[in-house]
Amino acid sequence: MTASEITLIGVAAFLAGAMNSVAGGGTFFSFPALLAVGVPPVMANASNAVALWPASLAGALASRDALYKYRDRLLPLSIVAFLGGLLGGLLLLKVQDRVFTQLIPWLLGVATLMFALSGSLSRLLARLRGTTGPSHGLGGTVFQFLVSVYGGFFGAGMGIVMIAALAIQGHTDLNEINALKNWLSAVIYSVAVVTFVIAGAVSWPHTWIMLITAVAGGYTGARLARRLPAIWLRRMVIAIGCGLTIYYALPR
Repeated sequence: MTASEITLIGVAAFLAGAMNSVAGGGTFFSFPALLAVGVPPVMANASNAVALWPASLAGALASRDALYKYRDRLLPLSIVAFLGGLLGGLLLLKVQDRVFTQLIPWLLGVATLMFALSGSLSRLLARLRGTTGPSHGLGGTVFQFLVSVYGGFFGAGMGIVMIAALAIQGHTDLNEINALKNWLSAVIYSVAVVTFVIAGAVSWPHTWIMLITAVAGGYTGARLARRLPAIWLRRMVIAIGCGLTIYYALPR
């Protein structure tokens, strides 16, 4: 690799790690950068997943104060995320590239709409279940499993879907939502890491560079998110979702 290629993928991974820890959509930076330096698409996708996995964990650790509140729920939620991510990954392997490409803008569009309406939906669900706090009952667990399947099936935009799901379940503090989202995303990424490493589909020279810078970006982004007003975080999530939807809807 040349110095310019190292700089390109390093900066892209830093931005991806920061974006994923704040609102999701980091793959929009990192995956195209790998393609730009000549990494084949399948290997670029695998390397990107491996590189961004620790960044989600770093983001969760950076906001561990908010995560600590839900320590009793982390194990069952992690198990659900792992199983759902594994199922989603297996489903992805069965879908043809042409069909998957056609689904991308629809998946992102629905995720963005879910988040934009999450406040109204969570209040409606709260009235139906008679509580105002977060719900982690059977319905919430099943919902989280479906979101994890989505995450395993479609990595790009997973953070937006995860944020929307947690908001609809009654979470209102975006710092807590980000902490939970980062942790569960790290679990789902773990499934991809094991799969791609065993398959030998990772370009390690590129991955090591991106892994280090993505972790730095994830930690920086999570710390920054705690200083931003909630309304700006919400607007950022919606803007990212709309941007990704339009991008993937454009003809190739």
